[in-house]
Amino acid sequence: MPDELEKFVLGDTAISAIEQASSGRRRLFGSRKIQRRSLTHCENCGVPLTGHYCGQCGQAAVDYRRSFRHVMADVLDSFLNWDSKFFTTIALLIFKPWRLTNEFLAGKRVRYVNPLRLYLLASILFFFAVNYGAKGLRIEPGKLNPKDRAELETELKKGDLPPRAREKLEELLQESSPPPDSSPSTNAPSPAPETPSPPPAPRNEKQTQKYGKIGERPFVAFNEAKSTTPFERWIEARAKEKMGEHGTKMGLFIATLFSNLPYMMLCCIPLFAFVLKILYIRRHIFYIDHLIYALHIHTFAYTSIMLIVLATIGLNRAVPGTIAGWTIALLWIAFVVQIFLSIRRVYRQGWFISILKFLFGGFAYLIVLVVALAVTFFVTIALP
Repeated sequence: MPDELEKFVLGDTAISAIEQASSGRRRLFGSRKIQRRSLTHCENCGVPLTGHYCGQCGQAAVDYRRSFRHVMADVLDSFLNWDSKFFTTIALLIFKPWRLTNEFLAGKRVRYVNPLRLYLLASILFFFAVNYGAKGLRIEPGKLNPKDRAELETELKKGDLPPRAREKLEELLQESSPPPDSSPSTNAPSPAPETPSPPPAPRNEKQTQKYGKIGERPFVAFNEAKSTTPFERWIEARAKEKMGEHGTKMGLFIATLFSNLPYMMLCCIPLFAFVLKILYIRRHIFYIDHLIYALHIHTFAYTSIMLIVLATIGLNRAVPGTIAGWTIALLWIAFVVQIFLSIRRVYRQGWFISILKFLFGGFAYLIVLVVALAVTFFVTIALP
């Protein structure tokens, strides 16, 4: 009897071992299931876990030793919060931007995406679309004279240009190349002898300089008179180097200027918050509250402009005419109205005061943008 019991136990053990081994093998149409270990203690400090985060050091209880698909899902979730939180934030941002700011300032932050992270995402998409659209702009300085062509060819032979600048210059030389000389026809009449032209009159300093026909005029014409100060000479030299002698590098300069616009706008957001601080200085609101609203309203502006542009392209292709024009106009009016309503409902003031501060604040911020654009223009010229 004990021998039979022993055989029974050993046989059961062997069968279970065989089943475990067979279940661990890779099947023909499936992969082996790897049982993930559940984290019971923090891997950093060893304290027992009571939730998703360690109560001692704050480290997340995440096991990174798993498939690449799950790791990428965690990365997307941590950077974009790609779940119901993200879509809730976007929907509220488009239709009720003031409510998003009020909810965040009231402490209800866990259900929405962080304002800075949301702004960075919208800014990347917006300026990527701007740069992509700017590539379609073709800036042609007209016909290149031999001096400008020699200047561009010298720049190409240096070999220290970035690939994008080299492509732009090669494209400009190719497009502005003169047409091949057609061989004169034997039957064509001989040209009349040229009569000597009278000598040019002496040029007065106050005489207006002429640049020829409109199609052959350069984009940039620098004054022939010498600059008086070293700063003016330095600026003129940098402008000639960046734009070309007659604007032959204007396309490359504008592309570089567009690439600096995201940094300009990121610096303008604290200035916009400062304008709001001045407008509502008697309300004793913290500067950080104005900054959160500034991030939200700029994100709303980027997102709405992209959607309106896409709607404009679609309407012009689907229903061109008066209906498309009125619809596009209504979209832009709704865009401005949403910004006004956001200011009124975030700062909770009457209609008259809100309209007054909306107009004055918009004018002040317009001046800030113009100054910032001028500074960006100067920095683009000054930087090597």
